[in-house]
Amino acid sequence: MATIKNFEDLKVWQKARVLCQRVFQLIELEKFSKDYKLKDQINGSSGSVMDNIAEGFGRQGNNEFINFLTIANGSAMEVKSQLYRALDRNYIVKEKFDEVSQLIEEISKMIFGLIVYLGKSDLKGQKFKAREK
Repeated sequence: MATIKNFEDLKVWQKARVLCQRVFQLIELEKFSKDYKLKDQINGSSGSVMDNIAEGFGRQGNNEFINFLTIANGSAMEVKSQLYRALDRNYIVKEKFDEVSQLIEEISKMIFGLIVYLGKSDLKGQKFKAREK
């Protein structure tokens, strides 16, 4: 894996950003937009996915990054659960549910791939590299 210098360069963060955009499009739909609690929950959960990836990266240590990645994955599963509620309440159609669900699954696989990679890496993270000098 090439050295990543910014969290914006992470493909998983980029996909999480797309997830936020898709969720926002859904919560703007008329029926969905009136369920303020669910709308706020799913908007927050989707933001939490990309935010935790960014925060974990910013901690500059692999163990902390892994911890934040697991939180990001938990938030992704929370979004998926909330999508089921939206589907059950007829706020969204099944096709949109499937589309966003597939995106969540892709993000989850990417998160776990990154966790495995970081767990196998001999480097502990940038903050430790800076201390060794």
